Amino acid sequence: MKRIYLFCDNGMSTSMMAQRMQDVADSHKLPIECKAFSYKKIQDIVDSTTVDCILIGPQTKFLYDDINRRYGDKIPVSVIDAGDYGMMDAEKVLKKAILQMKKFHQ
Repeated sequence: MKRIYLFCDNGMSTSMMAQRMQDVADSHKLPIECKAFSYKKIQDIVDSTTVDCILIGPQTKFLYDDINRRYGDKIPVSVIDAGDYGMMDAEKVLKKAILQMKKFHQ
């Protein structure tokens, strides 16, 4: 099971995206778990579970440098494209996350 976790300010605005991504993964029978959280919980989550990809909501992209510095050597970190996010294109966001994980582990 791969875990793709989305982080934003309160975890609320990305919850819908995470659920839609989960629906896409489930419909394709992919062993993926998508969940959304507040960025304030990132340390606890990374310390307590295996996270395979960190996605940052576009509204909190200012956090990218800090999160990437802290975790980028162990976990792929990226900012969700604002256009994909605005259109709630969960399939596109999921595909990009899967590609990011594949590139990271080459």
